[in-house]
Amino acid sequence: MRLALVLSFFALLLSAGAQQPPTDSAWKPVEQAMQRSGQLQPDGVMKFGMPRSDLKVTIGGTQLKPALALGSWVAFSRSGQSMVMGDLVLLEDEVGPVMAKLQENGIAVTALHNHLLHETPHVMYMHISGRGDAATLARGVHEAIALTKTPAPAASPAPASKLDLDTAAIESALGHKGKINGGVFQVGIPRAESITSGGMKVPNSMGIATGINFQPTGGGKAAIAGDFVLAPGEVNPVMKALRSNGIEVTAVHSHMLDENPRLLFMHFWANDDAVKLAKGLRAALDLTNSAK
Repeated sequence: MRLALVLSFFALLLSAGAQQPPTDSAWKPVEQAMQRSGQLQPDGVMKFGMPRSDLKVTIGGTQLKPALALGSWVAFSRSGQSMVMGDLVLLEDEVGPVMAKLQENGIAVTALHNHLLHETPHVMYMHISGRGDAATLARGVHEAIALTKTPAPAASPAPASKLDLDTAAIESALGHKGKINGGVFQVGIPRAESITSGGMKVPNSMGIATGINFQPTGGGKAAIAGDFVLAPGEVNPVMKALRSNGIEVTAVHSHMLDENPRLLFMHFWANDDAVKLAKGLRAALDLTNSAK
């Protein structure tokens, strides 16, 4: 009896150790395959940002910063088997070659569509997913990205400490904290329920948190873009709330193929007083099953 208890105790220790998220050093082969550095997220995901700083995209005279709506990214998680998910920002002529290279490397294309309206030049967004060896998946992603004009990694600029926006008032209106990244104020709000894909839990940082981005446009105004992550029954109430607050809905679609529960993604755009827009976004958030 005593021996059985000791063995059970050690089994629990081993099990707990196996569930620990990978450390920075464990992701080195993936960074080498991607040929760029990633950022380890609080939920154990290794995420790679690939801003399309080569693109000069405008909407209504406003040039979009990459952090507002032009940031390609891929993220890797490990829970026994490795999983990759991502969203690639592409010019129209890049779509075909990138799609072929991804499929050649066993990485699925799960969606291809717009996120914006009236932008010049037109950009497309390709969502991807794959499972297997993390470094092998990373090499496949790298080979696909190499077929685009996505810039090579650059030295990170010093983080900005302030924007021409009342970020405290925006946070108060939204009820959530944000951060400054690339000249844009970014807020992420996860869903309250757990999401799985193919039976594997999908961490929030793999694209299943509502993302809201504010880019200052002067005089307390901001261009906003991002996407709400929604259950089917939330789509039309959120759409109505956004539109009634002067926020344009630019796309509604799926990003994944086998998620459970089913999710839909609603993209939006506006350029107006930042705090006023934050209040409109909060009215929409209150209609969702988002984390408080």
